[in-house]
Amino acid sequence: AVQFRAFALADPYRVVVDLPQVSFQLPTGVGVAGRGLVKAFRYGLVMPGGSRIVFDLTGPARIAKSYVLEAANGQPPRLVLEFEEVDRTAFVQSLAPESRPELRPAIAEANAAVARVDAPVAPPSPPDKRPVIVIDPGHGGVDNGTQAGGGDIMEKNLVLGFGLALRDRIEKSGKYRVVMTRTDDTFIPLGDRVKVARSESAALFVSIHADALKRGEGDAQGATIYTLSDKASDSEAERLADAENKSDAIGGVNLTDEPTEVADILIDLVQRETKTFSNRFARMLMGEMKSTVRMHKHPLKSAGFRVLKAPDVPSVLVELGYVSNKGDL
Repeated sequence: AVQFRAFALADPYRVVVDLPQVSFQLPTGVGVAGRGLVKAFRYGLVMPGGSRIVFDLTGPARIAKSYVLEAANGQPPRLVLEFEEVDRTAFVQSLAPESRPELRPAIAEANAAVARVDAPVAPPSPPDKRPVIVIDPGHGGVDNGTQAGGGDIMEKNLVLGFGLALRDRIEKSGKYRVVMTRTDDTFIPLGDRVKVARSESAALFVSIHADALKRGEGDAQGATIYTLSDKASDSEAERLADAENKSDAIGGVNLTDEPTEVADILIDLVQRETKTFSNRFARMLMGEMKSTVRMHKHPLKSAGFRVLKAPDVPSVLVELGYVSNKGDL
């Protein structure tokens, strides 16, 4: 029988199903619309050897039953999930203790303390004194990012291909050590992407994305380079940051929501020197790109991207263009 794990998450209401790696063969666009308690669903690889299905719910619900039906009467095996509508209190009580919103901070602190005590001491590796550049292809796995062509063109694939090509190009120079946040179709939470940059003491963090506009919202084109700020440079930058910051919810991550004050403090902690380096690199990158790439009419922007919040690593987010514009593909 197929082994699986099904569990609910709060804020937003979701049910997550983890399975062994599956080759999903579903028609394009499936899961966009739902019915009953299911608003929509997504699926994809969440780690090597593991796949995930995430159901967005219309409200609080519990998993009443979950089981596998064996093949019978010409029908293939089926995974059956039965959801039952409940109120918020019952929903929270049905969650695993570590997933209950009010318990997250205490459990996270306890886990961190245990990790500090039990962490094995790794043997020192030979020092590589070359500056480290972290390349971060956005989205991945269950999070497809923006899409075009009826779902045939996915942001996660475009940016991964570009990121791997950029890595190879930089490594050929021999001047830098390149670290990738992902090298395959795997989902990586936003916080873990930032941790990669900080743990590697990176000299530069470059997050790669591709934007899209909904039909009827006009036509935009060209590449844009973003840096971190507590206030978005314009409404388009604010829209994009809001969309990109939802990646963890899309991927079925148990969100530890930070109060606004904490988020503001994090931005305040970004050292003035780090922000200066980020802005300086963004301007330099724009100068290099504009001779070979079509740029947006306003190519330098800023907003509160979570993935750019490492306080000690100069960071930029590059939108390669718009998948909704055929001229950019």
